[in-house]
Amino acid sequence: MRKEIYKVIDLFSGGGGFSRGFYQEGFKILLGVDNDKNAARTFKYNFPHSLVLAEDVNSLNPVNLAKIVGEPDVLLGSPPCEPFTKANPNIKKEPLDRLYSDPVGRLVLVFIKYLDTLRPRIFVMENVPSLIDGPLRKALEYEFKRVGFEKVYFNILRAEDHCTPSRRTRVFVSNIPLNPPKCSKRVSVKEALADLPPPNPHCPPNHEPPPISPRKERRISRVKPGRALIRYKGFGGRRLPNLIKLEPDKVAPTVLGSSRFVHYEENRFLTVREQARLMGYPDYHVFLGGRDSQYNMVGESVPPPLSRAIASVVRSYLDSGKY
Repeated sequence: MRKEIYKVIDLFSGGGGFSRGFYQEGFKILLGVDNDKNAARTFKYNFPHSLVLAEDVNSLNPVNLAKIVGEPDVLLGSPPCEPFTKANPNIKKEPLDRLYSDPVGRLVLVFIKYLDTLRPRIFVMENVPSLIDGPLRKALEYEFKRVGFEKVYFNILRAEDHCTPSRRTRVFVSNIPLNPPKCSKRVSVKEALADLPPPNPHCPPNHEPPPISPRKERRISRVKPGRALIRYKGFGGRRLPNLIKLEPDKVAPTVLGSSRFVHYEENRFLTVREQARLMGYPDYHVFLGGRDSQYNMVGESVPPPLSRAIASVVRSYLDSGKY
């Protein structure tokens, strides 16, 4: 029996991790929007039949977008998490200020504005769990209700439970409950990276060796698995690790845009492709732009295996005819 093809618009689309899982599940990606030009180029390369706009969502008219690409069945969105994440030492002290006063935090409200105009059958918005800290949850319930969504679910999902070889806990706000089946076993770092060739500029893509100084290489050689080479200051003065040496038989720590990992056997940093493997990207998903931009796209995305698990639940609801 032929599956119905449901249509998706992806806001704050980045390099396409969220869309990748939905595409793998048979959805049609109508449109990706991101103001980062490298991310937009990457999205277009990987989804050549989709319209991609390298624009600020504030500068676009959602009514006109719907006229151009058609009305979506599903609206996806990953507004920037910087105003809400505890890894940012400069987030506003009062939670509601992060949503209503911070111009970047207000992009969550812009997503809701698009939701009001586009009226998809289902929406899924991803962010860090601290998006719903304290009074923020009630504020978001109010904002979604104001545009007609009486029932909103705050689904906390862990990527490592859904075949992603790295830890990542995120909230997925939606108008349906999202509780996809978990994988039977977790994927270790060694399993994720085992069949890759040594770093090289040819194959697979994004597998060029990152530069490293002899001094840093010596320092790396002395770091034990699971330990970090450096620590940086987060919100409230917390010291957070970076340049962690991976443990081969465990799931990797959370991949972030600013994070770099040390290989578990070799005294070097992981390549972009290796970090993409830790996020569950297929090797044919190519990242364009400078190396730092590529790392950022990987670390700031929704892991495709988790996205696909969510897409499967969304498809089931759409197939049921209730939405």
